[in-house]
Amino acid sequence: MGLTSKKVLLLAVVIAVALFILTIWLWPRLSKGNWRAVLGRIGLLLATQISLFASIGLFANHSFGFYASWADLFGQEQAPGVVTDYESGPNGTKLKMLGTQRVSVPGGSEPKVGGRIDKVLVRGETSKINSPAYVYLPPQYFQPEYAHRKFPAAVVLTGYPGTAEALYKKLHFPQTQHNLVKQHKTQPTVLVMMRPTVAPPRDTECMDIPRGPQTETFFTRDLRTDISTHYRIGTEAKSWGIIGDSTGGYCALKMTMRHPDAYSTAVGLSANYRAPLDATTGDLFGGDRQLERENNLLWRQQHLPAPPVNLLVTSSKQGEPNYRHTLRFIEQTKSPSRVASIILDSGGHNFNTWRREIPAAMDWLGDHLKV
Repeated sequence: MGLTSKKVLLLAVVIAVALFILTIWLWPRLSKGNWRAVLGRIGLLLATQISLFASIGLFANHSFGFYASWADLFGQEQAPGVVTDYESGPNGTKLKMLGTQRVSVPGGSEPKVGGRIDKVLVRGETSKINSPAYVYLPPQYFQPEYAHRKFPAAVVLTGYPGTAEALYKKLHFPQTQHNLVKQHKTQPTVLVMMRPTVAPPRDTECMDIPRGPQTETFFTRDLRTDISTHYRIGTEAKSWGIIGDSTGGYCALKMTMRHPDAYSTAVGLSANYRAPLDATTGDLFGGDRQLERENNLLWRQQHLPAPPVNLLVTSSKQGEPNYRHTLRFIEQTKSPSRVASIILDSGGHNFNTWRREIPAAMDWLGDHLKV
């Protein structure tokens, strides 16, 4: 049974409840002072605590999508499995596809009505990184009147470690865009949904790490080239945006500010403004202090020329650790960069808060992309 399976969660809860009842039932018998009774009490308490923590952990993972599998949890994730080739793209070129699925909207079984989600393998010729992605194609992509039209695209990133599936199962990015288009609030846009963790289990913070994974190159060059080659998507920066939460939000803002020739528009939901250095990241900068400063977004604003990009940042007055830094980021933004914000009265670093922000953020993002 998979890590995210409801059966695993239910089994963990049943075991925790059973051990709790067993502890109460056997406690009188284990109240003696001999060593067997003491060991019995320790064993029951330990088993009950472990099962309780496992249940809570599995529930949190099921709700927020931190890890997709047992191998992902234990840092043993391997390369994607067997790949099937399908003919796709405007020129009949071959796209490495792992499968397709319907979108959870009314009429979603028909691509012309609900769109389609393709699971693809993005192959980084320059970065040498290969990573799976979920590509949402809006219904218009399959409709005859749009047959010769190119679409804008938005890369959608999770936090770290995150699972790409959570972007459409929990945060409902395709469903939100589908509803906004029906309400004539935004334009149909191809969504490329991914984790920023393309060199697992390491948290690269979307950096080209000296003598390490070239994640920034993957996202700013390889991803755009591979996707736009196989789908009807504009190739210029004005056609490409990027949105993410937490670490994904930092990646979105940073890569747009550093590479305005790749992305013209970015949304950082509860974003950090500099990369952490911890056990998950390792040494990101190879001891290069200047490189570290250049990846600090607040430092960039003060010391480097502003790029001609559109930026949206979000936070909450209560409950968000990035609130003060978000206000500072807004204040420091200089022309020709343009900044907007969504500031909630209260919220948190969680899916519920991001679901409240995503509709307005997607509306804003769509307004700034052009083909």
